[in-house]
Amino acid sequence: THRPYTIYIPQIGKYHKYEARKVVEDFELSYNVGTCVTYCLRSKRKHSDGGIQDIKKAIAHLEFELERLEYGKTK
Repeated sequence: THRPYTIYIPQIGKYHKYEARKVVEDFELSYNVGTCVTYCLRSKRKHSDGGIQDIKKAIAHLEFELERLEYGKTK
């Protein structure tokens, strides 16, 4: 008989009741907006800079999304 495989999926980004990836998926966000949300949700937990690094990354992804929407770029 075949044994089913067990895949371990760590609970990355689960500090509260919700996982960031599931929120992004449920709202059907684009890659850039979803990444922004993820950075915002983890901003004070990931690094010791009080969230500055993740906030800057979130802003960058919103700028990428604006560029994509305004100029029709898909990258």
